[in-house]
Amino acid sequence: MQTVQDDTGRRYLLLKHADHASLVRDPESGNECYIQNDRLESVDERPLETAATMIPDSVRSLVTSVHDEHTLGLLVELDARGPLGVRTLLDAYDVCESDLHGQLTVLKASGLLEETDVDGQRGYRTTETCTTALDALADPSSGSRSSDASETLADTATEGSDLEFDP
Repeated sequence: MQTVQDDTGRRYLLLKHADHASLVRDPESGNECYIQNDRLESVDERPLETAATMIPDSVRSLVTSVHDEHTLGLLVELDARGPLGVRTLLDAYDVCESDLHGQLTVLKASGLLEETDVDGQRGYRTTETCTTALDALADPSSGSRSSDASETLADTATEGSDLEFDP
């Protein structure tokens, strides 16, 4: 499998190469279609990275940064309870200070938490990216797949060609 892009810059996964047209899959919608080869070019991106683009950016950030249920629970609690001070986190959740510091540092670096002031002390709150990701995970029906994705792909795939779109 290989990552390719068409002449509009849209990226696809190359499934089958033929003489005049290639079968490609849109990683965001999952739809497959044929696109003329003269409209495609290879892209220096790993196919699995391209495939991952079907997942919203916020969810990808969360999934790649959170490696255990404890850390996920920390984000869920911070999102539900609002900004919390470090002392409150240490007392309420019975966590080791160095472990908490490590988790907070990683989550802040990944853009899921931001430092804030809570009653004159250092605290943390979830970012909009984190809240969006947690909402998407809690309610999968709020995902990013748009209902008109197949129409967009059909328009892109057949523009300037006699090829048929096969959703």
